[in-house]
Amino acid sequence: MTTREVIVDKADQYIRNKGYNAFSFKDISNDIGIKTASIHYHFPTKSDLGVATIKEHIARCEALQERVANESPLVKLEAFLDVQAQIKKENKVCIVGSLATDLNTLDDSIKAELEKFAQLVLTWVTEILIEGKELKIFDFEMLPRTKAIMIITNMVAIVQLSRLTNDSDFDLVRETILTELRPKKQ
Repeated sequence: MTTREVIVDKADQYIRNKGYNAFSFKDISNDIGIKTASIHYHFPTKSDLGVATIKEHIARCEALQERVANESPLVKLEAFLDVQAQIKKENKVCIVGSLATDLNTLDDSIKAELEKFAQLVLTWVTEILIEGKELKIFDFEMLPRTKAIMIITNMVAIVQLSRLTNDSDFDLVRETILTELRPKKQ
């Protein structure tokens, strides 16, 4: 990894473990063994670093979408759910959820990038649901966008809540989402 990538990775860890306002360039420099001036070379401001961190998540999401583009809606949805499972496995939280708690203190550039990422995920899951319903792989009554919001918020919340309750709660919610989408037998 390049120095820039290491800095973004470390910022991502701080954001998702402690929150955006709970770290400084000095914390990153201490952790990775470079001077703060080196961080400022790549990211003149903390907001620039925050934006770059979110852009990294956007790039990963777009790469995942591309990887599963020709798969069935079920495989696509499972790919989304697998991202949440990986976040859970790493004992992290979703970057959107983490940054949303600091939203009132964030620079407009970070807010804009965060909104872009949230919209990307929401649009993707909505499209998966529409495709799945058209192919009769999924069955649900509400609007696809509303169902997508329900799925996303359930997954983001259970990643956090299951840290306090029981790891099996995460699996229960994931399986319930998939079960509820299956067409009902007549």
